[in-house]
Amino acid sequence: VRSVRFSPDGRRFVVTKDNVALMYHAPGKTREFNPFVLDKTYFGPYDETTCIDWTDDSKCFVVGSQDASSWVFGAERWLNLVYYAVEGHKDSITACFFEHNSLDLYTLSRDAVLCVWVCDTQLSGLIPPALREGGGDGVEESVGEQVRGRVETERERVGKVQYRRTAKHFFNKEKDFNELTAAAYHKTSHLLVTGFASGIFHLHELPDFNLVHSLCISDQRIASISINTSGDWIAFGCAGLGQLLVWEWQSESYVLKQQGHFNNLTCLSYSPDAQHIATGGEDGKVKVWSTSSGFCFVTFTEHSSSVTAVTFNHTGYVLVSASLDGTVRAFDLHRYRNFRTFTSPQPTQFCCLAVDSSGELVCAGSQDSFQIFVWSMQTGRLLDVMSGHEAPVSGLAFSPQQGLLASASWDHTVRLWEMFDSWKSQETLNLNAEGMGGGGKGSGVTGEAEWLDRRKMTDFGSTALIDDGADDEEGVAISLPGVRTGDMSSRHYKPEIRVSCLRFSPTGRSWAATTSEGLLIFSLDGSVVFDPFDLDEEVTPVSVRRTVQRQEFTAAVVMAFRLNENCLILEVLESVPHTESEWGGVAGEGGGLEIGADPLETSRHLEFFLLWAQRLLTQHTHTLKSRSGQLLPTIHALQKSLQQQFDSVSKLCDWNRYNMQYTLALSQQRGLKRRVEPPGGSEQDSDMDGNNLPGHLLRDQRPLVSRL
Repeated sequence: VRSVRFSPDGRRFVVTKDNVALMYHAPGKTREFNPFVLDKTYFGPYDETTCIDWTDDSKCFVVGSQDASSWVFGAERWLNLVYYAVEGHKDSITACFFEHNSLDLYTLSRDAVLCVWVCDTQLSGLIPPALREGGGDGVEESVGEQVRGRVETERERVGKVQYRRTAKHFFNKEKDFNELTAAAYHKTSHLLVTGFASGIFHLHELPDFNLVHSLCISDQRIASISINTSGDWIAFGCAGLGQLLVWEWQSESYVLKQQGHFNNLTCLSYSPDAQHIATGGEDGKVKVWSTSSGFCFVTFTEHSSSVTAVTFNHTGYVLVSASLDGTVRAFDLHRYRNFRTFTSPQPTQFCCLAVDSSGELVCAGSQDSFQIFVWSMQTGRLLDVMSGHEAPVSGLAFSPQQGLLASASWDHTVRLWEMFDSWKSQETLNLNAEGMGGGGKGSGVTGEAEWLDRRKMTDFGSTALIDDGADDEEGVAISLPGVRTGDMSSRHYKPEIRVSCLRFSPTGRSWAATTSEGLLIFSLDGSVVFDPFDLDEEVTPVSVRRTVQRQEFTAAVVMAFRLNENCLILEVLESVPHTESEWGGVAGEGGGLEIGADPLETSRHLEFFLLWAQRLLTQHTHTLKSRSGQLLPTIHALQKSLQQQFDSVSKLCDWNRYNMQYTLALSQQRGLKRRVEPPGGSEQDSDMDGNNLPGHLLRDQRPLVSRL
């Protein structure tokens, strides 16, 4: 399938596969036994199809093809338009668009050529299909719902819709070639956006082809373009670099810039609060991602070689990374800068990293000198170099309570080091296999084969990765010599996914892995997915809001928890008066504690949710105690939210108290004449304490405060 496009009225959609266009009836809101019904099958192009576009009234659609032709088909069998072939390009069609409320057409080819086609018939001029006596409309079609188009002669087109080319524009200058890779057209504003293989995009105004703006946004080909409804924002996607750019063309500024790692990811680390994930890649970049939005909000490019390890300190505001370029760097996540660079006396390649619980010691293991280097975070000075391993150091980890450092190596040993006493190895543990990141090397969540059969290894790879059969009932997928159909060279390969690092979230609710497919995050929380339970047709957001309007709060809370949408649950909970006592028990039974931490951080109704959390904790003490193992991460999140709110509110109260004291003291000094202090006067005379103020000011203090 090359492209899919819904009609503007939403009743149909067209799918292009190979050189065929298939039009289906779109499923509606009512339940249907067979919602996807094939309406018509359109034949016409000789090569694979590339793009689709509909008219604004959903009466016709156009399909572009790699054979340099575009075909206009009628969604219905219009008497004057069933199909029409538009030819005038020399290369594959990249995009084709209808004009706003018109059959006029724009076609763009891969060689950066734009053709403007004008139709002699308006959309209102299409003759509805009617029953004809004996047919005779000159349409070649098979029995059923198939439309087979062909290029017609001028005599056969008499009385039917016809197109003529009025203009042909070239994007490339003379002796210059830039391949057109993507295009989008905003019909109401008549703006055409084109992207090229060199990373340049052009913004033109049609039909006059006036250049409005041109900019180079990448050094890779632009793979896709999209325009928002108003036509102000333009989104670009570059598959080569994994870039996503949103450009506001009127102010010429970026709205959003996102880019993944150019090469494979090598390592990752969760922040202590599990809100951020740091990743390192073979491209030498360190990126920090938000787990809630999935966006990368900062990228560090100081490393000149592959990043092998990343980790956060205990506060989560310092990120440390190790690289094969022989440096360990510390980044400040407040100011987004590299404030420390740790190096070794001799050039070495670091492959693992660890930071102690206090954030003072930074340790890195080497893969060429087999040593462990220890630095001070505050001074950046090298404190010690520990030797003892006879192979590359593959993993480091600090003990949370004691000053012990565990190091794993390929020499089949794990060594424990005392960091605050003698800096010597305390104990050596022998392993049965090579130590890989503090654990044994074996099968696990790695995506790799456990055993590799040497007999199946060839110069072209392992033959064990070839599937001998297909999943369907057709039998063997490998074509045999002598068969007429099928490709003898076709093979079905098992997918190969390489997992380089895996980490669990500090909350225990999710884990992430860096793979050859990208950064994958698996979570137990289904907040992103609509996951209702005990649901029927009567439980809808509309019915829940109507129940709230009838002040049936208990039933509304139950219905909201059955839909299991956090936004709706919060809306219902905030609508319930705090004097109601029944809804607390219902919310607790429905799992209301799981959404208790988020509103405390974002909602303005702080006291309401504090009362709500207190009621849940007091009314369901025994239930929460029996489920303490499952609810422990949630209770920790709730405790963290409460502590953050307490800190912020207490600071605000202290600041207000100091301001009131200062304002009160300032108001008491109004109208007073300062007396001249004698030389060598004591400091007590200048105190602003209320005990040294005149009596009439003390008596007038209460009215002043009330007036303030």
